[in-house]
Amino acid sequence: MKKSVTKTNPRLAGLIAMLKDASRTHEAKIWREIAKRLDSPAKSYAEVNISKIQRYANEGETILVPGKVLGSGVLELPVTVAALNFSEAAASKITGANGTCMSIEDLIRDNPKGSRVRILR
Repeated sequence: MKKSVTKTNPRLAGLIAMLKDASRTHEAKIWREIAKRLDSPAKSYAEVNISKIQRYANEGETILVPGKVLGSGVLELPVTVAALNFSEAAASKITGANGTCMSIEDLIRDNPKGSRVRILR
């Protein structure tokens, strides 16, 4: 018999439900994809360093990380980064480059269609 696994973190369970609802309501496949990634085991979540954001992002772009943003590297571009979690170093480097740190919930409210968002993993 296969054991049913559910998320025990109430914020994460609510976020996954919110993503699925936003995907249905706004017909945005990006939210369904992020929900699928966050519904997987936590050890498979993305861990993205600031250096990767610097390499792949363009100025003024919105980056979505379905996991945690870590502080290794240098960021010189003002970008908006939405993620599940941020390390203290990553948050200070993003805001130091005139960028913005936001939660995935805030990104869904600000951009319900999910347009012009780049996913990094």
